Amino acid sequence: MSVCVVVGMQWGDEGKGKIIDLLTEKADVVARYQGGHNAGHTIIFDGNKYILHLIPSGIFRPDKICVIGNGVVIDPAALSEEMQMLKDLGFDYEGRLLISDRANIILPYHRISDLHKEGASGSRKIGTTGRGIGPAYSDKIARVGLRTCDFLDESRLQETLRSNYEEKKKILKNLYGENLPELGEIVDQMLSHRDRFVKYICNTQSFLRDRIAEGKTILCEGAQGTMLDIDHGTYPFVTSSNSTAGGACTGLGIPPARIDRTLGVIKAYTTRVGEGPFPTELHDDYGEQLRNNGDEFGSTTGRPRRCGWFDAVVGKYAVELNGIDAVTLTKIDVLDQLDTIRVCTGYRHHGKIVDGLPASLPVLEQCEPVYTEYPGWQQSTSGIRCFDELPDHAKRYIDGLQDHLGVEIPLISTGPGREETILRGELL
Repeated sequence: MSVCVVVGMQWGDEGKGKIIDLLTEKADVVARYQGGHNAGHTIIFDGNKYILHLIPSGIFRPDKICVIGNGVVIDPAALSEEMQMLKDLGFDYEGRLLISDRANIILPYHRISDLHKEGASGSRKIGTTGRGIGPAYSDKIARVGLRTCDFLDESRLQETLRSNYEEKKKILKNLYGENLPELGEIVDQMLSHRDRFVKYICNTQSFLRDRIAEGKTILCEGAQGTMLDIDHGTYPFVTSSNSTAGGACTGLGIPPARIDRTLGVIKAYTTRVGEGPFPTELHDDYGEQLRNNGDEFGSTTGRPRRCGWFDAVVGKYAVELNGIDAVTLTKIDVLDQLDTIRVCTGYRHHGKIVDGLPASLPVLEQCEPVYTEYPGWQQSTSGIRCFDELPDHAKRYIDGLQDHLGVEIPLISTGPGREETILRGELL
């Protein structure tokens, strides 16, 4: 039995989808614990590419159960669309998909608010996807949110929407000059999607605890990454939920003592989407090479990702914050053509080495990375499945990252496909 949390160690987009897909082979349940459809997990197998935004990556394996936890915020239209996509592709999820009855719902006024707040004059842009994630979490914390359990009672659904409607209507009109659709139209929108997913709503907290008691193996997956955590990331340029390992407990209802293992996923270089500090960001040919070779464009928005060298300060911070037991390294093959590769091993601020990761945004923005250089291998590592077959300089680079992070790297991804993987130790 094992309850394992898989967490991104950077600003998201580390390749968690592939890693979850690989690990699911030995798991019984895959459970998503936070975020919304602002995140995308890309999985490639049998020559096909699939992108999921809400449903856990394990849905592609026919004998696995997938759970959308209470910590996720759900857009009914996005969930309905994703479920239909899976059906059209021939993936049957009947009896395998469970949705928490405590998850909060994204409503039309959340999306409108998100888009206008981000674009408002004088507002500092965060770089959100504009899909209503932040406003939905705000209503959750303000205790005025609509939850999935409300879909089981139509009168309760209408009552909750009615109690919020007039306030939201006034706010959007006065702040942004935006007219909210009529209440009846919003109710109809919610009800139009209800029949597709209402039968999957249940007490997932009890389900997961029962599976733990039975000795089943559960994989807990989050969206985004450590540096986008609302409490521990580069605030305010973060997401609106806890994307670190602790979010698995609150977002799924699993007691902390039941977590057996935490696996980190980190890219062989660094990327981020949206605004915010990025100490190792590259604005030269190296950065462009990483973006093009790594196909670094957002799976949800298509936005070009900002690219930079591997940041071991961020990596070490993620290891310590999440209690990471082992690290999986992705996209090593993207570095194949580079003659020199750099790793940031510290930050310098006004001539002094900074201890750890600064909380202050101005300080972090002023930090200069301290680099260690590694020679490139300029040979293809794509598809290699045995560590000994890697070029010597690639081995040296991976071993160097392992030393910087202070944690073993038992899995190395050498391409997007399931089979393009080096495994040199047990993960679960």
